[in-house]
Amino acid sequence: MKPHLIPVSTLAVMAAFALGSFSTQAADSAASDDFSGKELSSNWAAAKGAWTIEDGKLKGVELAADKHAAVLTYKAPHTDSKVSLSFELAGSKGFHLSFNHAKGHLFRVLVTEKDVTVRTDADKKDPSSKAELIGKAEAGIGQGETHTLTCETKGDTVTVSLDGKEIVSGSNASIATEKTGYRLVVQGEGVLFDDFKIAHLE
Repeated sequence: MKPHLIPVSTLAVMAAFALGSFSTQAADSAASDDFSGKELSSNWAAAKGAWTIEDGKLKGVELAADKHAAVLTYKAPHTDSKVSLSFELAGSKGFHLSFNHAKGHLFRVLVTEKDVTVRTDADKKDPSSKAELIGKAEAGIGQGETHTLTCETKGDTVTVSLDGKEIVSGSNASIATEKTGYRLVVQGEGVLFDDFKIAHLE
């Protein structure tokens, strides 16, 4: 039997994710941000809200003047990936980890104090389009608590874990497409984020 060889680049990504040692210099397929700098890197783009780094954590706050939730995008085109981040509710009742494709909104993970929901987004250009539920699970997340959210997309399937435990997994044909990056969406007084890591699985 011939041995099955795994490319060195793949092994590097697997090891980096397991050890939590991502670096944006490591490879295009693996990146991280621990928000240890004073300002956000050029990979991030803020569309709405106030986004600041405080004590080594990223804080997102909705601004009333925007009349829209705070939105911050990490620009990283991909199809299949695994993204992980830690978060702490700091006044807000929750946040979204959202994914877009070239034509607009695609799907999102909605995190609240009570539950975690995964659903597709309606196509705003199509009046007949509706959001479709992929899965939902109870959570029980208190203000000021630190938790870790992981979202993996592979083909038409998305799997979400909270603090290392898989809580939602489901499929939708629309997910199997190229995505433009990762979006953090915050409504209300604030959410703190840290240890942002991605591994593109193509």
